[in-house]
Formats: sequence, C-alpha cells, structure tokens
Amino acid sequence: MYRSILSILAIAAVSFSFAGPGLADGAAKFVGNITTNGQVRSDFGTYWNQITAEKECTWASIESSRGRYNWSGCDAAFNWAKNNGGHFKFHALVWGSQYPNWLNGLSAAETKKAITAWMDAVKQHYPELEMIDVVNEAIKSGGKYHSNYGSQGNNNIIAALGGDNGNYEFVVTAFNMARERWPKAILIYNDYNTIQSHKNEGIDLIQKLKKNGAPVDAYGLQGRDLMTSDNCISINTIKLAIDEIWNKTQTPIFISQYKIDTDNDNIQEQCYEEQISYFMENEHVAGITIWGYIYGSTTTNGDSDNAGLIKDSKDRPAMTWLKRYLSENKGVNTTELPTGVVVPVEPELQTPFKGEPFAIPGKIEVEDFDIPGKGVNEDGTSNASYGDDSENHGDSDYRVDTGADLYQKATGIVLGFNETGDWYEYTVNVANEGKYTVIASVATEGTAAFTLSIGGDVVGEFTVIGESYDDFFDVKQEMILPAGQHVLRLDVTQEYFEIDYIDFKAEESSSSSAEVNSNTSSASDESSSSSATIVSSSASDKQPNVDVQSSSSAVPAVVWNNHLHIGGADFASYDVYDLKGQKLVRFVAHNMEEVTQMWNNWSANASKVQGIVLIRNRLSGETVQIRSVR
Repeated sequence: MYRSILSILAIAAVSFSFAGPGLADGAAKFVGNITTNGQVRSDFGTYWNQITAEKECTWASIESSRGRYNWSGCDAAFNWAKNNGGHFKFHALVWGSQYPNWLNGLSAAETKKAITAWMDAVKQHYPELEMIDVVNEAIKSGGKYHSNYGSQGNNNIIAALGGDNGNYEFVVTAFNMARERWPKAILIYNDYNTIQSHKNEGIDLIQKLKKNGAPVDAYGLQGRDLMTSDNCISINTIKLAIDEIWNKTQTPIFISQYKIDTDNDNIQEQCYEEQISYFMENEHVAGITIWGYIYGSTTTNGDSDNAGLIKDSKDRPAMTWLKRYLSENKGVNTTELPTGVVVPVEPELQTPFKGEPFAIPGKIEVEDFDIPGKGVNEDGTSNASYGDDSENHGDSDYRVDTGADLYQKATGIVLGFNETGDWYEYTVNVANEGKYTVIASVATEGTAAFTLSIGGDVVGEFTVIGESYDDFFDVKQEMILPAGQHVLRLDVTQEYFEIDYIDFKAEESSSSSAEVNSNTSSASDESSSSSATIVSSSASDKQPNVDVQSSSSAVPAVVWNNHLHIGGADFASYDVYDLKGQKLVRFVAHNMEEVTQMWNNWSANASKVQGIVLIRNRLSGETVQIRSVR
C-alpha cells in the first residue's frame, strides 16, 4: 500500500529536514522521544531528532469540552520539531482510551459528527502533518479490544465509523478519513504486545486493513513487550518476530514506544545494546521512539517508572552506550519513508521466473509469475511482481519464499486461494499482433472472476462458474494482443478460484463467422450455418409439442421446469448462467455454436435475460462468454 504514495511522500520529504538535532543526526532513521511531564525540556534536542507528545495531542487532552480546543501542549511538541529540524508524530486521532468523556452515551450518528469535527479541527490547526497515529490500540483478542472501543468504553466509536464485522471496518474508515485530510502524511496503525503475545492478531489486523483498502503506510510496534520480569527477551525471538511481521504485512515498521523498565543498569544496557542496534540495522524499521528519558517522569500502569535513561542528572549505562553507538552507526532504512537520511534503493526490474519471457502463442503456468525486483522506478512504478497477503495458505513446497498460495492437485501445481485484490505478473513475448484464443484452466465453487491486462489496459475479462475446487475446466476468450515484450498482469476481481494455466493460441481461420468466445462478440441469426428455432414451449408436467430445427434434422424436444432437453445422438448438455451465477436454462446440442444460437432464439422469444451470459458444457467444463443478440 505505501508504495502507491511514494511519489507523494517524496514531495512531502522536501518539507522536512533529514539532518536534525540529536544523537541520530544524519542517521538512516530517527531516534526520538516524548514530552516530559507535558513539557519539551530544554535539553531535548541534545539527544533526540523526533518528538511525540505523550498525551498532549490526544482528543481527550485537546477537546475536553465539546467544541472548545486547547492546543497548547500539542503545539509545544509540534513547534519544537518545526523550529529545530526534527520529526513530529501526531499521537493519536482515534484511541479507545483517550477520548473526551462527553462522547460517552452519544448516538452513533452524533459520534460520527463529533469524530468528523475533531479530525477537521486537527486538519485546520495542523494542515501539514508528517506522521499520524491514526488509530491506536484496536486489536481484538479474547473478545476484547486493546482499548475501550464501543461498549467497553460506553461509546459508539465503532458504530459511528462503520462497525466491525471481523475486518476492523471502523479502523478502515478512520484511515480513509485521515487520508482525505492529509494526503501527504505517513499514516500509522499503532498497538502494544505486537512483538510477542499478540503478534498474530496484529498481523491479522494489518492484513485486513490493507485488503479492505485502508491507506496504511506504517505499523507502529510499541516495543513494551521486550522484557521478562527481570531480563531481556532473546534477541533471536525478536528477530524472528520482526521478520514474520514484515514478511506477512510488507508494511514499514516504527518502534513507537520503546521502554525498558528496570532499576538494574546492566540489564537495561544489555537490552539497549541488543535491541536498539538490531532495530537501527533492520532495513524495514523506519524510526525508533523511546518512551521517556528522564527517570521517574513517565508512567507505566499509573506507577512512576524506572525506564528513564538519565537519573539524578547522570547518564545511566544504557544512555552511555546509546551515545557511543549512534556516533558510530547510521543504520539502514530501505522503507523509502522520509524519516531519516534517505538512501534510495537502486531499482531492480522484475525478471522472468524461468529466465526467459513466456512465448505467446504458448502456455503460461500461473505459478511461474515473475521474480520480484527491488525499489521504485523513476516513473513511480513498483518492481513487485505479485500482490498477496504474504501468508502462504497452500500445501505445495514450490516457491515457498513467496506469499503465493500454491497447491498440489492432480493436474499439477495450481495457484489457489485467490482473493479479490490479489495480482500476479508475467513477462511475455508476443510473436505477432493479432487475435488470440485464450484458454484458462480453472476450478471454483460458485462464481469468480479475473482480468488480464497489458500496460494497464485490460485485454480480457473472465467470469467462471463451477461446482468444485477439484474439477478444472477450460474457459475461453478471444483477445487482441500487441506484438513484442510486455508484462501481462492477472488481477483477481472476484474471489475465490484456483487456476492451473493460461494457454494462448493464435487464431485460425474458420468457416463459421459466429464469435462466441469474446465478451464483445455477438452471435446473430445469420452468423452460423447451424440454427435452432424454438417454435413453442411450455414448462409443465406434460410433454408439449416443440419443433426444434437443427443443422442435422428436426428432433423431439421437451421443456421441464425451465430446462430444455433435446434427444438424439452426439449431443451434450449445456447450462447457461448470468454473471451473478444464476442458472437460467439448460440445453442439449451438438456444439457450442449451436447452443449459442439456441440461447439467442430462446431468450429473444421468451423475453428473457439479454446481454452477457456464460455457457458451460456440463461434461467437458468448456465455458464461453457471449453477448446475446438484442
């Protein structure tokens, strides 16, 4: 998601100084801190180049009385960053534990008005924000949210923002509202226990937000779950967790509220040395915010804490180490978020999986999508070669380094669990410009759909209808392809289906002029030497008199409950569906062209559905998409 706004962020970066004050001046990512007892200390810039107000920018702090705003505390943090070349993060727009008391008991409609007015007020006061914690602590675990959303807090925040049917719809709405107001800001989801106990729940939330179109640019891990009661957790445990979070979300990470609460100087220093050095050198981490630096001046669960780095005006060993480390190490940051000295990733183009482009005419095995490249090109395009949720649901060990859902079926390896929004790209070399018959081997239960495109232009649209994920059948389509080397893209437009291959065949001349494989073609009464005309029909329990003329001879026909059956040898059954998957009628005919003509006559005579329909051979699974005669 964040790559789609990189060009905007690059413009936004001009407004912010990459070289700022503090120990991390000139580093690849910021190392920041928070206000102290609601104030920005005079020595803040000696140590830090990013600031977050501990609570002074929350809704509860700014609008404690409805319609009356107190910006002073938040302004202090914002103005420090503005005047000192530092980074500022607004914390936070929507938070179930920090909203004004007057919100309690309001209806959903009134709550929506209040939230909208709050965001509008923030936009008016801070029209240009660099980073925003849009939603804070909304993970649902064990039936409860991390903070007091909805009935947990006697508020209607969830209902006001679209509810929660298991996909965090209210969070999606909040992000969309934020993007409308701050198109250039880095929009962050922030939460706790996301590295250890609720890691999977956090990954699930980010995946669902992105799948539902929320403009999530970064994931804030609060970093308060990095100690046992008396020691640092294993650095290998942290590394495995961060790797998994990145691999499954593909979302830049902020360590947003780092705290090592202990009076043991040696333990605190050990944690900093192991953990901060790892976060600085992890390329997917865009910045680190330490949550307080003066001993005893921030709180944890209401108690005075011992996480501070300066005690009695003296550096604790962890601070001594931090100063030395940051003076010698500038870290690594390939997120391309402008939160430090940006070192652009040298773009690397995606490459064909088999080493050479797929030849067209020819067959593409869909599991052989391109190998992803790196970085972003000058025109803003990504070198990614596929888009999935990064979690491999498949049972095949083929390409396990990707998030593609590959399954081993009787026909071989297939691409399955295709959800709406997934996409895959293939480098192809088209021999000649012209019309091709394209055959996709698919399996589904119900109705699904996908498109093929080249250079952003859709060249084919497929709607498939099936009865089992194990029964593969061919779906045909005719399309015009340009000659030369291109990137062919498959986009899933309606879930779910499995697909084995896509075969491109150069069109051969045919004595029949009926075009039945293209969604833009039509089959008229004059377009085929084969014709079938229903003289009369009736759906009843008795056999009616129906004369059907075909290319061979007139044969008896029977209509039973809207299904037309024709007797005779060398016939097959064909079902006709609309694009919603509703079965309209069943025919028995010699071939697809004949049943196409039969459908056109039947639908016209019966004043039935016109437009695009799908005709499927019940025996072979062959499916064509046609536009009926109007």
